[in-house]
Amino acid sequence: MLDKISLALVIIGAINWGAIGLFQFDIVAWIFGGQGAILSRIIYTLVALAGIWCISLLFRDSDSVALSDNDSD
Repeated sequence: MLDKISLALVIIGAINWGAIGLFQFDIVAWIFGGQGAILSRIIYTLVALAGIWCISLLFRDSDSVALSDNDSD
């Protein structure tokens, strides 16, 4: 479950960075009241932590990842 939440946050971060790169528009800052707003900073921090967590996906055995997905059913 944590893997899926982390992946969703990383995708949100990627979309936000894409918007910044292409349009110079920060979606998170726009929604939550600017880059300095506490809610924006919380979202940025959660996305960063999710990205760090997703690094672990690179080093996991693919069989154990598949087994952990089946265990949640």
